[in-house]
Amino acid sequence: MKQKIRFEKNIKDGMLTVLESSEVDPGVMMPLHEENYDLAQMRAAAAEGLEAFTQMLRRRTFFPTRDLCVKLHEETADFFTDDSLDKVIVEYLDSETLPDEEEFHLEEDDVELDALLDEDGDSKEDEIKEIDDEDDTPRFTPEDTSEHEN
Repeated sequence: MKQKIRFEKNIKDGMLTVLESSEVDPGVMMPLHEENYDLAQMRAAAAEGLEAFTQMLRRRTFFPTRDLCVKLHEETADFFTDDSLDKVIVEYLDSETLPDEEEFHLEEDDVELDALLDEDGDSKEDEIKEIDDEDDTPRFTPEDTSEHEN
């Protein structure tokens, strides 16, 4: 899921507003949540480190994952120290945090598919005739009224 977290400073009021948006359709972002923080406290927490920043940022209604907190802390480091910046937008794609799958390569000493098929044995024409030898037509009479047979 693609998310955008926007941090906006209101230096005059000493407030920090954090707006969370999420992609509901490709290219369509929908605002999800807005939280207000004391700007001085958030600056102090950001300067103190990741743990203090995470603890200050998380609330009952806004609880970003650890990976997202790390990214937010890294991306907002300059934002909290520079008064000329009044907003910053952090984009987060949670699929980037998933481990990469290893690409499968068939090695020379791996068992080949043809060898596996040969082990199962070839179906000879006589074996096929034996399998198809039986009559598969269902056997019931018109007098049989059971639901199972009909």
